[in-house]
Formats: sequence, C-alpha cells, structure tokens
Amino acid sequence: FSQSELFTGSNASISLETEIRKEILSADKICFLVSFIKWTGIRIFEKELKEFTDRGGKLQIITTSYMGATDLKAVEFLSSFKNAEVKVSYNTDNERLHAKAYLFYRDTGFHTGYIGSSNISRSALTNGLEWNIKVTTKEIPHIIDKFKKTFDTYWQDTDFEYFDPTIHTEKLRAALKAERKSGNELPGYIFDIKPRNFQSEILEVLQSEREVHNRWRNLVVAATGTGKTVISAFDFKRVLQNNPQAKLLFVAHRMEILKQAMWTYRGVLKDNNFGELWVDGEKPEKYDVVFASVQTLNNRILELSLGSEYYDYIVIDEVHHIKASSYRPILQKFRPKILLGLTATPERMDGDDILTDFCNTIAAEIRLPEALTGKLLCPFQYFGITDSVDLTSVQWARGKYDASELTKIYTSNDRRVGEIIHALDKYVKDISAVKCLGFCVTQEHAKYMAEKFLLAGYKAEYLVSENSNRRDELKKQITKGDINYLFVVDIFNEGVDIPEIDTVMFLRPTESLTVFLQQLGRGLRLSDGKECLTVLDFVGNSRAEYDFESKFRALIGKTHTSIKKEIEDSFPHLPLGCSIVLEEKAKTIIIQNINKATRLNINHLINKVVNYKYNSTLPLTLKNFTAFYNIPLQSIYKITTWTKLCALANNEDVNGKYEKEILRAIYKKWLGCSSIKYFRFIEKISKRHFKISLDELTEEEKSMCLMLHYDVWQDAMLHGNLEDSIRAIGERKELSEEITALMQLLIAEIHYIEYPILLPVEQPLMVHSRYTRDQILAALKFSTYEKKSPIREGVGVNKEHNIETLFVTLEKAEKDFSPTTRYEDYALSPNLFHWQSQNAVNAEGSRGLSYINHIKQGRRILLFVRERNEDEYGNTMGFVFLGEVFYKEHYGSKPMSITWKLKDAIPPYIWKDVAKMAIG
Repeated sequence: FSQSELFTGSNASISLETEIRKEILSADKICFLVSFIKWTGIRIFEKELKEFTDRGGKLQIITTSYMGATDLKAVEFLSSFKNAEVKVSYNTDNERLHAKAYLFYRDTGFHTGYIGSSNISRSALTNGLEWNIKVTTKEIPHIIDKFKKTFDTYWQDTDFEYFDPTIHTEKLRAALKAERKSGNELPGYIFDIKPRNFQSEILEVLQSEREVHNRWRNLVVAATGTGKTVISAFDFKRVLQNNPQAKLLFVAHRMEILKQAMWTYRGVLKDNNFGELWVDGEKPEKYDVVFASVQTLNNRILELSLGSEYYDYIVIDEVHHIKASSYRPILQKFRPKILLGLTATPERMDGDDILTDFCNTIAAEIRLPEALTGKLLCPFQYFGITDSVDLTSVQWARGKYDASELTKIYTSNDRRVGEIIHALDKYVKDISAVKCLGFCVTQEHAKYMAEKFLLAGYKAEYLVSENSNRRDELKKQITKGDINYLFVVDIFNEGVDIPEIDTVMFLRPTESLTVFLQQLGRGLRLSDGKECLTVLDFVGNSRAEYDFESKFRALIGKTHTSIKKEIEDSFPHLPLGCSIVLEEKAKTIIIQNINKATRLNINHLINKVVNYKYNSTLPLTLKNFTAFYNIPLQSIYKITTWTKLCALANNEDVNGKYEKEILRAIYKKWLGCSSIKYFRFIEKISKRHFKISLDELTEEEKSMCLMLHYDVWQDAMLHGNLEDSIRAIGERKELSEEITALMQLLIAEIHYIEYPILLPVEQPLMVHSRYTRDQILAALKFSTYEKKSPIREGVGVNKEHNIETLFVTLEKAEKDFSPTTRYEDYALSPNLFHWQSQNAVNAEGSRGLSYINHIKQGRRILLFVRERNEDEYGNTMGFVFLGEVFYKEHYGSKPMSITWKLKDAIPPYIWKDVAKMAIG
C-alpha cells in the first residue's frame, strides 16, 4: 500500500493480475477507467469483484464503444453486481478516451492507483508486454488526488452514459457492431447529438447577439469540418422552444451538403421525418422545412407564392457567395426574423463585403485552438524560419506593407529561393513528395516562385486571378501529386479546400490575422494518411507595426501567460498534437517586435493619435482608434485617459480634476468586470454627466451608485453623501463623454446572457456576470456609504440578510507549472461544483453544520469564481457570479470538501477554466 512500482509484463516481477486481485480484496471503493473491457479479462477477477461488491464495496467503471473492442457480455456482467455502476461513452468519433487506469480507495487513507497501457483483457493483464505504474498516497499523494478528481469529473460528464442492461443492451450492441464495420455510418437515431463546449459557447453568443445587442442577422465563421451545421441545428432547436411552428429554409449549393445538413438537424431534433429536400429534381410536398439548393431556389423563386416573412429562420451555408447574383433574389424575396450565415471565409477576394448583410459584425468564430484540441482539424507543426530579407525600410501604409516594394525585393533575390528550398529539405520528410501551397505577395511573385522551383527540378505551378480558369485542373494535379508546389496569391483563401495539402509556406508577411488564419486553414483539413500539417513561416526583420503577437495568440488560444513568455518557454499551452519551433534568429526578431509593440508609452500613443488621420478615413474615436491599431483598452488606460491623450496630441492643457481617480476606476475596476445591467446604468447616468437624484432611483440603482462610488473613490464618506459622490464624477464634461463611449465599447464586447436572481435583499448583481469583490460587497449590503466592508477572505457572511458569499480563486499555485498544484475547487459538471472549506471547518462544528443545514436555516449561499488572482495585464481579476448553490454531499474534515449543486448551469464561456479536470 505504500510502495510505488513499475509493471512491465515480464516474468521478473509479480504480475499485474496478481497485484490487482489483492487490491480488490482490500479496497473499500474501486474506480476503473478503460477504453475497452474484454470478457476474458473481467472473468479473471470475477470471484474477487463479487466478494468486494457483496460486502458493500462500491464499484464505478467507465469504458467506451471505441473500435467495437468491448465485449457486451463483460459490461452486462459488471452492471449486474450490486453496488456497481458502469458508464459508457458512445462518442468515439473524436477518440476522446484512451486512458487505462485503476484506482483503489481505502477508508484508512492508503489509496493506490495503476496507470499505464493495460485495458481489461486477458493478455493485457497477464502476459502482454504492457507497462503500468503503481502509485500510492504514501509516496505520491498529489497524483492520487488528481486521479480521483479527474475521474469524478469524467463521471459527471454527459458524454458518459449510465448502462442499464434492461434498457441499453441493444444500444450498446448496435454501437459496438457499427464500430467494427469500418466506413459504415451508424443510423442517426441511435445517438444523441450534443454540442461540444465551444459550440455551446457560440450558441450563447448568438443568443446574446439577438437578445442583448438586437442583431438578428448573424454570421458564424469556422473552418470546414468544425461543426457549423450542428451549431445552426441547436440554434434552431432553441427557436422551436419559443415557436414550435417556426419555419426553416436551409440553403446550400450542393446536394451532399443539403443531405448531410438535413440528417444533422434530424439527429439534433430527434425527428427522422424532419425536413424535405429541394434539389436535383426532388421537390418538397410542403414548404415549412426545406433544405434547398441555391440553383433550384433561384430558378423557381418567382413561382413561389410564399410571403416575404414566411420563413422564421433562414440558414445560408458557404455564405461568402452571398453577394453573387444567384443568392441576391433569395434575400430580396424573404425577410426572416433570423438570418444565419455560415462560412469559413468572411473576406471575399472580389472586394464585396458580406458583412453588410450581417449587421457589419462577425457574431462568432470557432477559434482554431478549440477545433484542433477537439480533433476537428489536423494538428500542425509550425516552423518559424529566419528570413534573410530585411523589411524594416519597406513602406507601411493603411495597416500593411507596400505590395510593390515587397514584390521587387522578393523577385530580385535568387538567394532567398535557395534558402526556401533548403528549409523545405530540412523540415519536410521528402521535398519531392509534398503537397504544398506557397502564399505569395502578388501575381508576379507567384509566377517567379513557380519558375524558380521548376528550374530547381521540382514540379511547380502558380494559380492567380489571370489563370483562375485552371483552378479545377491545378487542384486535381496537386491532389494527385502531379505537381508538388502550387504558388498562389489570395485565390486560395476563398472557399477552396484541398484536404490533401500537407505543407503550407508563408513567403510574405501576412498583415491580416483573418487572412493568415484562412491561409493556414487551407492545410488543416483532415485527410486519410495525413499525420499533420507542416507550416513554414519565413520571418525577417519587420517593421514595428507588424503584429506577431496576434498571430501566435490565435495559434495558442486562451492562456493567462503573455505571448513573450510562451515563446521563451517553447509554447507549453499549444493545442494537443501541435508544436511551434522558432529558429534562434527568428525567435529574437519576434521577441524584439513584441517588446516594442507591448512597451507602449505615452509618446507612442500620442504619435499614433497624431498619425491616425493619415492612415484612416474614419473619425478619430476611442472605438475606431483601438480597432485600427489593434490596441487593447488596457494598454491605453494603463497610461492615461483617452481625453488626456487627445489633449496631449493637440498640445492642449491637460490638467484636469479627478483624472487620476477616474483613470483608476476604468483600469482597475471596469476593465476587470462585465455586466450589461451595471454598464448600461453607468452609461445612462454618464450621459447626464452623473447629475442624479437618489430619491428618483430604485433600490437596485442606489446599490449600483454605491458600487460606482467605491469604483471611483475607493473609500467611504469622501463626499457629503452618496448623491454628492456620484455628482462629483461628472464635474468634467469631457470625462463623462469618455465614460459613455467606454461603456458602449464594453457592452459591445459582452457575448453571454446574464440572469437576475431573487434574494432577501434588493440588489443589482446578475448571474453569470463578472464583478470586483468591492462591487459585490456593495451590491449585497456588506458595505454601506458610511462603512466599507473589510472582508478579504474567501467567505463572507451577511447575518442581517442571512446571505453567505463564497469567493473562489481556481488557480492557487504561484508558479505556472507545478506538479503539486492542488485543484481543491473545480466543477464536476455544469451543475455541480467541488469546493474546499477553510482549514478549521469540520462537519461536526457550527460552520460545517451551517453548510450541511443551510436550506433548513434559510441561509442563501452564493458562489463567485475567478480563474486566477491577476489577468494577463497584471490587474486583479473580477469574480464571475455563478449564482446560488445548494448542499449535496461532503467528505473529509478540516477542511471539508463539499459538492454544491448550482441552480444555474455554469456558462460555456468560463466552463473550460472552471472544469480544470474535465475532458471537454
């Protein structure tokens, strides 16, 4: 029970089978986590497992239908034991569970676990050359602890379904049979289709776009294969909940897409009769739910007697074609309540802007890291290669390098071509067997590269707008391997997919992040036999304006560490299966560029304000300025207010009252929280220059005034009364106007739904919004104008209103990477949260009993969670209000570990951080 061990399947030591027998007989609870279970494996332990469960031992087993390897008889047999529960994952398309692990709990605290390569099969447990390591609480307690907590989150995950032999035998039998039949599709009705977490997040964004921002024409951007159609189906399912008679029109340009979409909707809605096709001669009997081709619709649209508002919900797939003449009649004919556009390519190369049909807004994007981690796209190996070309003196205008100058440099440099070929030879397996796209700056550059590669003996071609009639021909040639290198400009950004592409080269700096991701996406499609995408990016000395940081941020995804630190630490937070390798000089260039970009000082900002009019035709506003220069609001407000910045740029007097206090409120408070209700209140009174009368405000609005007081002034009673305090904020008209503009910007960035909560005290906090601790304490009457609450601990109690607040910081480790990081507080599921009390609390004491009996005592317990102490800008993070929680169960003492049941499910936008042990 105390000594760890490695089992290698050899005859030199005790067998794993023998050891596990002893573990079963001495355990009080057992958890198995395995990809598959064979009957020949489980019958080895039949006697021990029966004895264990008969004496009251609890057995929990998680397995899958992956590859059809599990024996149905084994699952039925295990589920027949009393005190035994089996859960099965049928979601094997993404190969989500390959773990082989066994955990044995004991009431004595001497827990043991086995982690390695052995599933429950005879050979794996007996004579196979399987490696498994035994870990013990005595020697490595944090591994056992993490094992337990991770298993608990898996157990609560809806991907794993209870197996009841009286109900689910046929479902598992069919799933196993289908898995064994490679290439055969499983009938859609066998499984529930469920949105993945990033899809749920987009669904909430769509809801927010409509209900919060009143935008009902929504554009979703995502690479092909990432589940756009699934998102639209779940979105329509939500529409049906409010309007069961809602009519749907789904438009695409190919029959295969329409068929697949219809079956997706049928799976989501659990209705195998849902929808009719209208394509290639098939005509619907009714027109309520139609999956139609754009060609058919365009040909028959004049015959339709349907009114302009007949369809409630219209989906246009591959919507980047929407400006084409074949699509316009559809939008002219119908005016749906909801128009949803789906595309991988929001930027058209013909100059037409599709955003004009969608409120000039991309509603939501499936971010690259999530799609890669979810195995919806092919992983990449990205190499940043040192480019000998120096671009620091190339002209920069309107956010990009001058294309003609770049072309001149690149097409007069044969040495660079040699360096590119050398890099290919170094980084790809076979330079003559790749299927490679090379992205060039102009048509002239693409032709030049193709000619030079041909002269070097490689099969190369170019595709640009002037020979675009050869698009299909060249696409076939590179697919078949008749050519290995195709040099393109922008023509392959727009809606062209060749899944077989295994290498892409960025032969020019790509200033637009959107274009960069589109070009990268050309190679990220999954394809049989394609292990990964090789990316060669040639990095030369760049102008300070060139943005490396956004590019790497897009590849890495959400992380609280800076991009500079990610580079220095060799990118530890990349999506699963991906890697980034930077050559030494390229790495130096990138870090120098990022240092310059992130070290904005007041003079840098003033110069940008002064030069803005020479670079943009839009008016100089805070919104336009930050968008044009891609500057986070934090980078401005860390230094000064927008009002003062503009005054300095115009050489005006900058001394102003309350500048320091309002700047601190913006940077330290408002940029660290988010609430539609609170921000709209501040916006409303800022438009009146904060001239309020408390007598005219509701109790909730008075509470928000108190929140605002502590945001700006920090301390109690700095003015005569609360009304005077708020009025003082508006003494400078220009700052009031700046606050109004800022609130509008912050409101526009909120993409979730907040919900009210009814509490014994009338207060303005909304569930799922983010607040600072001081704002929370003011809202819940812990603080008053006369006295600020001193609470700084993880727990606060308001005895007058019988409310208790739990403040949870999820990441408690000081270091970014630590094997002993303890996750005491984490989500088990969207509705269950594991929380650890303060160290002195036990189940027999008054505090512990108050948690167990809080419902009887009428105490309302509210949960506030933040990801970590500080955000990426070094500011204190606000807490997300997860709402009211209710006691479910507990274990342990001093501290107690309590499972709380949440009244409202954890929102998708924070789920990944709250569920640290979860698999999603």
